[in-house]
Amino acid sequence: MKARREFVLDCRGRKLELGRRTAVMGVLNVTPDSFSDGGVFFDPSRAVERALEMVEEGADIIDVGGESTRPGADSVPLEEELRRVLPVIEALVDKVDVPISVDTYKSQVAKRALEAGASIVNDISGLHYDPDLAEVAAEYGAAVVVMHIKGTPKTMQQNPQYQDLMGEITAYLDEGIRRAESAGVPPERIIVDPGIGFGKLLEHNLAIFRNLDELAALGKPILVGPSRKRFIGEVLGVEVGERLFGTLAAVAASVLNGAHIVRVHDVRPSRHVVDIVDAILRVES
Repeated sequence: MKARREFVLDCRGRKLELGRRTAVMGVLNVTPDSFSDGGVFFDPSRAVERALEMVEEGADIIDVGGESTRPGADSVPLEEELRRVLPVIEALVDKVDVPISVDTYKSQVAKRALEAGASIVNDISGLHYDPDLAEVAAEYGAAVVVMHIKGTPKTMQQNPQYQDLMGEITAYLDEGIRRAESAGVPPERIIVDPGIGFGKLLEHNLAIFRNLDELAALGKPILVGPSRKRFIGEVLGVEVGERLFGTLAAVAASVLNGAHIVRVHDVRPSRHVVDIVDAILRVES
């Protein structure tokens, strides 16, 4: 096990110290059709209630998303996505003291969310879909998650192939980093995510966990989002509602191999897992 590099992530004035302690990003899907909890938090008041619960359970970031990016999903119109996410972000800003992230690849959604008080833009396209998104993040001083995806949510699971899995992911993320920095996003506000389940088959996802430390060469905090995903069901033969233990195993593997942030639905058990793994990593041999 290699020691993780330490970072201080600047989220519009809120500082997250990463490295000695793993940050937990709580997933808040305000959609009717997300793969694991579609519709449960579609009502804004219920979504706010769940966000407050996640902070109490140990979430360091709340990630609000208004468009399902499950395999095969269609894009949501701009106005509908705004209608879903803005009331939740506006309600949360004065209620939580952790950074709020908006999960979007649309610059106009990001702009309105940042105006409402969000401080992180979590872009599944790694700044490859919307050429204006990096400029918006820079203008508002937001942190940016640059994620790898192969294709689009609609097409990404149609037999994705790689010649050099980690090399291709690293090159894609490096390009996203360059786009962010060229637009004026400071280097200390950029996070990378290999995109578990986004244009990857089972063997690709498992290989990413095994080789995650290769992403350290990018010099950025690493975020991993394994929560309840299909690869867990494929390995264990279980449906979405039975993937907690598999998720926690993947969370532990992520941290042991270099992740600084884990993105999860089940915050409390994930917080317990990362606290134990962090304690192990801090022990000097």
